[in-house]
Amino acid sequence: MNPGQTREHSVNNRKVSVLNLANMLTLLRIVLAPVFLLIFFLPKEYSTWAIPALWVIFFISEITDYFDGLAARKLNLTSDFGKFFDPFADTLIQITCFLCFLIDGIWGSGIIPAILFLLVIYREFGILFIRNLMLRKGITLAARMGGKIKTVIYIIAVGAALLAVSIERLGLYENLLAYFKTGAFVIFIISVAAAVISFIDYLIIYIKAQNNQEKK
Repeated sequence: MNPGQTREHSVNNRKVSVLNLANMLTLLRIVLAPVFLLIFFLPKEYSTWAIPALWVIFFISEITDYFDGLAARKLNLTSDFGKFFDPFADTLIQITCFLCFLIDGIWGSGIIPAILFLLVIYREFGILFIRNLMLRKGITLAARMGGKIKTVIYIIAVGAALLAVSIERLGLYENLLAYFKTGAFVIFIISVAAAVISFIDYLIIYIKAQNNQEKK
């Protein structure tokens, strides 16, 4: 093998490498999910640094969600790994945050928050299942407007709940805490509704794609 062939092989390896910039940012979000969980349930005496750390993780996860997609498009780093694990990373960090808030009781006690949380889990894993089915058929399930709106509302819901947790644990504006909790719960309900509606939209797209393939 001559030097030119070796160099070409190396370049090709870099192009198809899983460990490119876009995928590394995706993997970072996957790692941040359990870190958020661990810090969230630290004893309250650590709140003075734990709360800022949770906000940092929250912002990093959202920023990397934007930049991994940007890097994949601009640097031509799109891969099957990224197509599957990018939405998985989003789902993992969001469900982790929601689980923390559910256990903490920031949305209140009772069965309703738990039912809403289950709807989120069913929706997210249902979407991942549909994406995987379509990828196996060589079809990429593009982001829909409903899904983008759902994502934005998820982010707002996490931010609102984290704000309520911050106020409670740091002892700030305690007279307003009930209003912040109620507001966070209302936004969570809206996010669940948006999630269910967008899932129905994606399901219709999948059924249409399946029917089109069967006709060919």
